[in-house]
Amino acid sequence: MNIIIAGAGDVGTHLAKMLSNESNNLTIIGEDEYNLNKIGQIADAVTVLGKPTSIDTLKKAGVEKADLFIAVSPAQEQDVNIISALLAKKMGSKKVTARINNEEYLHSDNKLLFKDMGIDLLFYPEKIASYEIVDLLNETGTSEFMSFGKGKLQMVVLRIDDGAPIIDKNISEITSYEDYISYKPVAIARNGDTIIPNSETKFMEGDLIYAISTKEGVKKVMELSGKNEIDVKKLMVVGGGSIGKMLAEKMEKRVEMLKIIEIKENRCEYLAQALRESLIINGDGRNTDLLISENVKDFDAFVAVTGSSETNIISCIAAKRMGVPKTIAEVENIEYIKLAEDMGVDSVINKKLITAGRVFRFTLTNKVESIKCLNGSEAEILEYIVNPKSLITQGPIKDLDFPVGAIIGGVMTNKEGKIANEYTTINPYDRVVVFALPEALSDVNKFFI
Repeated sequence: MNIIIAGAGDVGTHLAKMLSNESNNLTIIGEDEYNLNKIGQIADAVTVLGKPTSIDTLKKAGVEKADLFIAVSPAQEQDVNIISALLAKKMGSKKVTARINNEEYLHSDNKLLFKDMGIDLLFYPEKIASYEIVDLLNETGTSEFMSFGKGKLQMVVLRIDDGAPIIDKNISEITSYEDYISYKPVAIARNGDTIIPNSETKFMEGDLIYAISTKEGVKKVMELSGKNEIDVKKLMVVGGGSIGKMLAEKMEKRVEMLKIIEIKENRCEYLAQALRESLIINGDGRNTDLLISENVKDFDAFVAVTGSSETNIISCIAAKRMGVPKTIAEVENIEYIKLAEDMGVDSVINKKLITAGRVFRFTLTNKVESIKCLNGSEAEILEYIVNPKSLITQGPIKDLDFPVGAIIGGVMTNKEGKIANEYTTINPYDRVVVFALPEALSDVNKFFI
């Protein structure tokens, strides 16, 4: 696949790492020579120095032969992304997608307008992040969450803390037949490595467990890890930017109290007008005296979504030490994610990974319904719709020679979701949840073509 990424910032760099493999011809357009050189060191890609809106630059990058053009310059350069995507489409690119920072563009009629102009997908990472935080507040025992097939199956991610019943036990020791049909551990992140477990794999303190579960099985998985659900009635948010505002709009009618702490006075005035049900506090979320005076210890959940990863981590740690049961931090420095989790932050949101998942779907078969890049692991979780006559339908899973580095977690029909085992057979039009390491993705995709 011929792929062009326009934008050599953090998102472009992360996408280049993900998309750099033997099945893709990758080209990166950027205006900063230093950033382009960095990408060249970590990804097998051709780099083109120039403006993404320059027709000459686009020609040098080969847009007329591109299967996919991805415009991911920083959010404040939304117009650059839209213009470069439109130019690329007119010059011959088959599919184009652009990063935006305006929620208005995502309204149904407006999306159709952009579609008519030629842009196949608009994505607003901040909006997607706000939805992910809402999911985490609804499933407070997990550090990451994803729903498949309107809730027929779910992915939960749980950290094994000191004292958890599961420590030093393997899957066969903790799983009865009833459990076996309600949940399935599909991966363990441990010391920077991702392990696809078998029945003899033992769980250790500090492990991050990824499990596919039926709705009924979520509670059982949480009991094994020593986690409890929290009923969020009081929510405190630090950071009143785009994510904080969109989160408050979704949550303020669901909770009894919602406080937003925002450091910029003019932004506070705007939020006070826009959010009628939320209490807006002008202050610094890193200030522990402020948190104490605002009775943070009485809140059920604390979310930090300022533009600073460091501020978000520090304020979450402070809130946790003051007794808040659930903390969520936006951490944009990927190197800080594990640090934040090790320091006690319950859940981490990263817009780069969110963006990468949305865009990465375009590089796979059109039968991929959804994909999520996971925190704490380089792996992805994918939901496929099964093609008639595809390889995955040719027999029970145990006979398919499914790729090493990937595992089928569950299968959904029109009526139900079920956990997959080695004897499971998959039928046309079923939906299948697959956990896969990067090196296995292209081979997994062949099973669903």
